[in-house]
Amino acid sequence: MSEHKKVALVTGASAGLGAEFCRQLASRCDVIIAIARSVERLQALAAELENVVEMHCIGADLTTIEGQTRAMEALRQQGPVDYLVNNAGFSTFAPFAESSIDSQRAMLDLHIDATITLCRAAIPFMQERGGGVIINVSSLGALLPGKRLSVYGASKAFLNHFSEALQLELAGSGIEVQALCPGFTRTEFHDALSDHGFARERIPAELWMESSEVVEQSLAALGSGRVLVVPGAHNLAIARTALEKSLAQLG
Repeated sequence: MSEHKKVALVTGASAGLGAEFCRQLASRCDVIIAIARSVERLQALAAELENVVEMHCIGADLTTIEGQTRAMEALRQQGPVDYLVNNAGFSTFAPFAESSIDSQRAMLDLHIDATITLCRAAIPFMQERGGGVIINVSSLGALLPGKRLSVYGASKAFLNHFSEALQLELAGSGIEVQALCPGFTRTEFHDALSDHGFARERIPAELWMESSEVVEQSLAALGSGRVLVVPGAHNLAIARTALEKSLAQLG
């Protein structure tokens, strides 16, 4: 009987939180399936981690059916997986009525379709093995509405609800589901937003976190029973205030 290798699949793995998940999961896994559009950047990360973990670099655009199919094939060939990290994401930054509908749909394809597709593929194998971890990277923006970010926030709110409901369905299976809700994080995510009027300098320095901190708190929360994980005390305070305001409006 072959020895069971610990395998992780991470999307959006070429930079930011995705690359950091690969770094921090490397010591927990034997194999990482790293998926992103840039194979060159994945290969550079694989070279960085070559003495720690075996990496398979898959170039795929998960906003497309072709890209999702490539990810599914990688999971079939290199899996099953013990860790599934649905991290790939992007956002536009403009009033909804002035935004390209194609870019909004692409965001839903990436945040929602790709996530549920990979979850659906991974879960039966996790159930068969008696456990696993699914981390759906959401956002603090899922918990409070933001101007010029309407579809982004709504798609992340879907991930929160989906993750919570999925954990209820999987209770007793040994599978743990987490929706990670980071706030402002120093990654390339905001580069594209800056081109459309997002001003980094307007955000107080104390509100920013490093990718390493966010991922460390995500992994540390595994086993706690929490589905929604908001890293950073300042972000947690913001989330609680936003939820209190929402509850106050019920009636």
